[in-house]
Parts: sequence; C-alpha cells; structure tokens
Amino acid sequence: MSEHHLPNDGLTHFDAHGQAHMVDVGAKQPTHRVAVAEGKIVMKPETLEIIQKGTAKKGDVLGVARIAGIMAAKQTSNLIPLCHPLALTRVAVDFDILPEENAVRCEATVELHGKTGVEMEALTAVQIALLTIYDMCKAVDKFMIISIVRVIGKRGGKTDFF
Repeated sequence: MSEHHLPNDGLTHFDAHGQAHMVDVGAKQPTHRVAVAEGKIVMKPETLEIIQKGTAKKGDVLGVARIAGIMAAKQTSNLIPLCHPLALTRVAVDFDILPEENAVRCEATVELHGKTGVEMEALTAVQIALLTIYDMCKAVDKFMIISIVRVIGKRGGKTDFF
C-alpha cells in the first residue's frame, strides 16, 4: 500500500488519500451543542492594576476584549480553513482577574443547534480576546504571556465532558 492510501487514524479532515477536506456533516442530525474554552494572560502587577482600574489609554480593556472575542467566534470559519460556517446561537466571553497570578483568565462559551461542534469557535474567541488585551496594554507591558488555552468542556456530539 502506498503512503497515499494509509488509513487516516481517525483524523476526520483527511480523506483516504491523505488529502485535506471539509468533513461532510450533511447526514448528521442537528443537536444542541456547547463548547467552553479558557486561557489566561499573565502580566506585570502594574498592568493588571491598569486593567482593574479602567485607566488604560485605549479604554475599557476587558470590554473591548469581550467584543473582540465574540466577533472572532463568529468569524472562525474565515480563519480556520476547514471549519464550517456556523449559525451560532450564543457566544459569551467572561473574564476573571487573578491577582495572585498577575493574570486575567478568559472563558468563552459558544452554543448552537447544529450538525457540528463549536470547540474551534470557543478557542478562537479566547485567543482573540487575550490578544486584544495584549494589544491594548502592550505600551506598558511588552512581556505579557498568553498561555494554557484549551477546551474545558463540550456537549452535544459524540463525546461530552464538563
């Protein structure tokens, strides 16, 4: 068997010949699907204080980052080549200030009634929200670290976990 006919080991975005393709979800039944992702950005204590007090020169850092995350979730299929365009029914982006870590934690919840999951939309929302925080605060802290971006729960597909 040539290398182009090897099994795809369960990777759904590759066909039997190893070529990338968009997964056909046409025969699947729509279900209520939810995904939750999280990530955090670590910064200097002074930067966190600016965010908490709302004194950043560019404005309300977390408010702008929330809108950026929501907008990003809606644009995921334009950013990730094999993602399906989805009619999302809910996107929520929330932040927790973690003073003991000099960090902001972001959590995004994305929902729809559809044939495919929304993990990528939740991950995209978190990443862009955190990048927006970086962008709005980089004038005072160029060494912020975005880390631990991951899916922490999902339901409505073959595998559910929360």
